[in-house]
Amino acid sequence: MLTVDFSRFPLAPGDRVLDLGCGAGRHAFECYRRGAQVVALDQNAEEIREVAKWFAAMKEAGEAPEGATATAMEGDALALPFPDESFDVVIISEVMEHIPDDKGVLAEMVRVLKPGGRIAITVPRYGPEKVCWALSDAYHEVEGGHIRIYKADELLAKIREAGLKPYGTHHAHALHSPYWWLKCAFGVDNDKALPVQAYHKLLVWDIMKKPLATRVAEQALNPLIGKSFVAYATKPHLPRLAEESTTAEAAAK
Repeated sequence: MLTVDFSRFPLAPGDRVLDLGCGAGRHAFECYRRGAQVVALDQNAEEIREVAKWFAAMKEAGEAPEGATATAMEGDALALPFPDESFDVVIISEVMEHIPDDKGVLAEMVRVLKPGGRIAITVPRYGPEKVCWALSDAYHEVEGGHIRIYKADELLAKIREAGLKPYGTHHAHALHSPYWWLKCAFGVDNDKALPVQAYHKLLVWDIMKKPLATRVAEQALNPLIGKSFVAYATKPHLPRLAEESTTAEAAAK
């Protein structure tokens, strides 16, 4: 289940991609299938081990084209272990709402992104997320849980302040909002509630079968109750005079 829409976020074979806070690796796997040179980074060692196993299985099964590479590694989003301008593409999906220093994370992403590179940021959408918080304290008052709810304008302002240029937004996963509302209403750890079980079966069926009816329904509902807000941006090239000034300063040092 992808949150980033790759028809709006073009990826070329050979692009060097950082999936920051990769979690279970869903976007990293898609980038690998598209021929990218992928680095999947997360602070969770157990998830990184699983992602590495899936990368190996994909390579064995021939799912990635020739030239594609994939690495899974532990790391800190606030101190990325990469040189400046290392990546053509950075993806950070459903991560920033967990991190107190979100501006610091944005600064690190901008640092490792090449001029002209692209970045995709996804966070829980304000409206559906507010409902979850209102229904359940346990939904967000847990270690490592959500510490803020972004309004779209607020996130876009932070993206611009970091030196990026947004070029598109959309919402995703409308069918998942009611599921989380049910989870919050019946207890986030209560998977035995019948409404929660029934809706979960519906989501699994939808993900596996991709029927036209639910695809059309979700497209129609995304602008209203889409669970995720997705923003795309580019890192502008420095104007030539600024580049020359920066080069001269570096040489003087």
